[in-house]
Amino acid sequence: MAAFPLAHVIESQQFDRDLLEVVFQTADQMKADLYGQRRFAKALEGRIMASLFYEPSTRTRFSFESAMLRLGGSVITTENAREFSSAAKGESLSDSTRIMNGYADVIVMRHNEAGSAARASEISCIPVINAGDGAGQHPTQALLDMYTIVDAFSGMSSLKIAMVGDLRYGRTVRSLSYLLTKYENVEIIFVSPPVCKMEGDIKAYLDKNNVPWREETDLARVAPEVDCIYMTRIQKERFHDPEDYLAAAGKYILTLDRVQTMKPGAIIMHPLPRVDEIPKEVDDDPRARYFQQALNGLYIRMALLYLLLKKD
Repeated sequence: MAAFPLAHVIESQQFDRDLLEVVFQTADQMKADLYGQRRFAKALEGRIMASLFYEPSTRTRFSFESAMLRLGGSVITTENAREFSSAAKGESLSDSTRIMNGYADVIVMRHNEAGSAARASEISCIPVINAGDGAGQHPTQALLDMYTIVDAFSGMSSLKIAMVGDLRYGRTVRSLSYLLTKYENVEIIFVSPPVCKMEGDIKAYLDKNNVPWREETDLARVAPEVDCIYMTRIQKERFHDPEDYLAAAGKYILTLDRVQTMKPGAIIMHPLPRVDEIPKEVDDDPRARYFQQALNGLYIRMALLYLLLKKD
């Protein structure tokens, strides 16, 4: 396998179509190996991953840590670095990054400020993986989302994808929008309250890459025409104005009745956690893919760690 061209994984724009194929093929290998001969069980033996999370996380942190352990590596971790690390004493991100360079072989970082992972990567001598930076990006989530979509629709031909909910502050939909430009005949429909509309930089990027998009406010009208509904939580913690949050909260709920109007072969995705936007009775519908989507994060993150750290 050729050398992986990235030193860090910071944003979705780093990945072209060829590199996506490398990551997805490696994820396929990891998935098969977990339920097969376990040829990669010691692939990263002796390597250490620092899990540096300044914001709460379940799926991202645990899947990264599980990925490293399943590849034979070790993990040093803190669940809330803002409270339980020297950041609480005022230590700067750059100092923390330099310290981690002496302790680990890769840093997986979640931070509350957009651009934080990029700043860390500029001074780090070991790979930095952005596990979510505020309202900025979440590239590994976008990779597992894209992996889920590619798996569901082999060939990715003429797909309509509805992104629903908090599009202004949702780093997952921002990151996925970048990756969708790598495929042909994809149309994106943004469904959100006025206070949560997708930002102009993403729309401009889609225009530049000739990806058609439109904005809607009526989920019921959109549901029957799309191949994928990507639901998101209205993120109370991102809103600066409580009135804006109240105007958006509970606006879009994908009820089972609404799901029944979707195409039989369509899929429902969600980066999780959910609140009330997808009722639990939807979970048993064959179109619901969000738990498989979360599991795909393990395979993708195993692939990235292996590609970044494998020995020649």
